[in-house]
Amino acid sequence: MTSLFFDHVLLPEGWARDVRMLLHDGAIASIEQGAAPQAKDIRHAVALPGLPNLHSHAFQRAMAGLTEVRGPAGDSFWTWRDLMYRFVDRMTPDDIAAIAALAYVEMLEGGFTRVGEFHYLHHAPDGAPYANPAETSLAIMAGAAESGIGLTLLPVFYAWSGFGAQPPSTGQRRFINDLDGFARLREAAITGARDLPDAVVGVAPHSLRAVAPDELALLARIAGHNPVHIHIAEQQKEVTDCIAWSGQRPVEWLLDHAPVSNRWCLVHATHMTEDEALAMAASGAVAGLCPITEANLGDGIFPAKPFLDAGGVYGVGSDSNVRVDATEELRLLEYGQRLGLQQRNVLAREAGMSTGDRLYRAAVAGGAQALGVPSGLRLGASADFVTLDLDHPSLAHRSVERLLDGLIFGAGREAIDTVWRRGVQMVSGGRHRAREVVATRYRRTLEKLTA
Repeated sequence: MTSLFFDHVLLPEGWARDVRMLLHDGAIASIEQGAAPQAKDIRHAVALPGLPNLHSHAFQRAMAGLTEVRGPAGDSFWTWRDLMYRFVDRMTPDDIAAIAALAYVEMLEGGFTRVGEFHYLHHAPDGAPYANPAETSLAIMAGAAESGIGLTLLPVFYAWSGFGAQPPSTGQRRFINDLDGFARLREAAITGARDLPDAVVGVAPHSLRAVAPDELALLARIAGHNPVHIHIAEQQKEVTDCIAWSGQRPVEWLLDHAPVSNRWCLVHATHMTEDEALAMAASGAVAGLCPITEANLGDGIFPAKPFLDAGGVYGVGSDSNVRVDATEELRLLEYGQRLGLQQRNVLAREAGMSTGDRLYRAAVAGGAQALGVPSGLRLGASADFVTLDLDHPSLAHRSVERLLDGLIFGAGREAIDTVWRRGVQMVSGGRHRAREVVATRYRRTLEKLTA
C-alpha cells in the first residue's frame, strides 16, 4: 500500500483540500478529504488527474520537422500524406517500438498518462503480413511497456483508397486488410495486450474513404462494448468527395448509417454544418480534437460553439506527434476558437468560469470516455496523476481555482513536476526516468531511417 498526501487535488467533483490517498496494486484504494498527513506519506502540493491522449500515430513522431519545406505547387494534407507514405516504407517493428517509446516518454513528461494509439502500420514493407499479424501492434505495446503509459490500442481497418471502395495505392500496402485478416490481427493484439496492465483494445475503421459501408457495420459489431474510433471530415476535399459519392457530408452520412453512440470517437470532425454538430452532440460520441496537428496540416478549426451548446463531449490528442505537449493542445484549442470567433474565453462557456479549469476537466472526462476507462481520480481507478511545481513563476500566488489557467496559458509543461502512472512515479522534475536510454535508441533509429 502506497500512501500520499496532497494539499489540493482535482477530483471529479472539484477541488479538494488536505487529501490523503491510498494506492493498492496501481489503483486508488481510498480517498480521504480534510485529512492530516502521516509520517510515511509521500507529499505533494497539488495533483491533477493525468490527461488522456485520445489520438496518436506514434510512428509519425519520427517525421517531426521533416515536412516543413514548401513544395513546388503549394502544400496540403494530401502532399504531406504522400511524404508520410514514403517515410514508412523503411520501418521495421523494432523501429516502431523505438519511436513509440520516445513518443510515449514525451507524453508522460507532458502530462498525458494514457494514449489511444490509432495504429494502421500493420504489414512488412512489401505489404506481406508478418507471421504474427499483430507484430507491429506488439511493437507499440513494447513502447508502452517501456515508458509505462496506459494504452488503449485501436487497430485500424483500412481497405480502400477512396470513397466507393477504390483500389488501394502502392503507398498504402502496409495498411491494407480484408475483414478476415483484420479479425486475426485484432485477436492476436488482444492476446498480446494481456501482458499490459489495464490495456484496452478497441476498433478503428480508418475513415469513410478507407472502409466500405458493409465493412463499417461489421466492425461496429466486432468492437462490442469497446471503443470505436474513426477519422471524419478532417479536410474539405474529404467533404466534397463524400458528397460526390453519397450525396451527404461525412458526419451526416456516418450518423445516418452507423450505430454511433457514446463509445465512439469521431476524430477531427473539423468540417461540419451546424446541423451535423448538433446531431453529433446528440449521439454522445466524443469529438477527438488534435489542435497542434490540425494546425500543422492546415485542416481548419472545429465548430465548437454549436457542438458544446448542444452538450457535446470532447477530448484532445497528439495525432502526428509533431509536438507532444498536453497543455499546448488545450491552449491551442482555445486560441483557435478565439481566432475564429474574435472573442476571448470561448470554451469557459459560463460567466465567472475559469477557461483553464473547464478545458482540463472536459478533456479528462471526454478522453477517458473515448479510451474506455474511468474518468479522473476516483476509487478503483488507476492512480494516474500529475503534480505541479508551485515555484514556477506562472503559478505563483494563484488561488487553487486559478492554477489551471496559469498552467495552460502561462507555464505549460515546464510546471509539471512529477507524473505517476498506476501508482508508480515515472517522471520526476519533469524528466522521465527512462528518457536517456529511450532517446539514445531513438536517435540511432532515426540515423538509419534518414540515411
